[in-house]
Amino acid sequence: MTSAEPGVPPTLPAGRRDSRTSAPVWLRAEPSRTRRKAPLTLGRIVDAAVTLLDERGVEGLTMRCLAQQLDVTATALYWHVKTKDDVLDLAVDRIFGDVPIPDVSDNWLEDARLLVRAWRSAMLRHSWAPNLVGRPMLGPNVLARTEFLQAALMRGGCRDLQLAVATRMLANYVIGAALTEATWHQTGDPQARAAARDHIAARADEYPTLDASGHLDDTRWNDDLLFEEGLDGILRAAARTGSPR
Repeated sequence: MTSAEPGVPPTLPAGRRDSRTSAPVWLRAEPSRTRRKAPLTLGRIVDAAVTLLDERGVEGLTMRCLAQQLDVTATALYWHVKTKDDVLDLAVDRIFGDVPIPDVSDNWLEDARLLVRAWRSAMLRHSWAPNLVGRPMLGPNVLARTEFLQAALMRGGCRDLQLAVATRMLANYVIGAALTEATWHQTGDPQARAAARDHIAARADEYPTLDASGHLDDTRWNDDLLFEEGLDGILRAAARTGSPR
């Protein structure tokens, strides 16, 4: 027998556990810890901004809404970005990061085609983007893909002014195509294009060429076909500007 002072647990021999006061370690619940908020980072801000832009568009993105989305104060945002324009520039560059950079092949035309196709797809997934692509784009994702495109065009023989023109033509083409398609999609009315086509057909005497050519008739020429044919035409024109190496 061992004696102990009142109120003081008795000392147990080595290797023995007081089963009345201590459960085996495997059965003990871990002590609860207060969950802390994830730290506010530029990456989190941009992710939240893209989500809001996808849901509400450019007009629906405000610094206040962005702060609420992140569960922070608006003041906290300004440690990372100064203006809404900063956020928009970062958001555009983020979606360009979704455009895969193809492996360089022996076929410069196909390399350029793959990049431009993916660029269009990214902008259609984020229908707010085409309206913003005219802004100065100096983000690393934008520049890396522009570098790839120009390198492909140079392998096709484009140089100097011809290179600048071909780059501008491709950029304007893909932005314009995505903007047009996104605008149609945003109407929310699947019959909008058919109604426009019917309007032309009903006035065939006024617009005989438009009627005969199937203008706005997506059952005849859908957006994917029109885009591919237009892209092919621009690339063929680029190929004629120089002698491929």
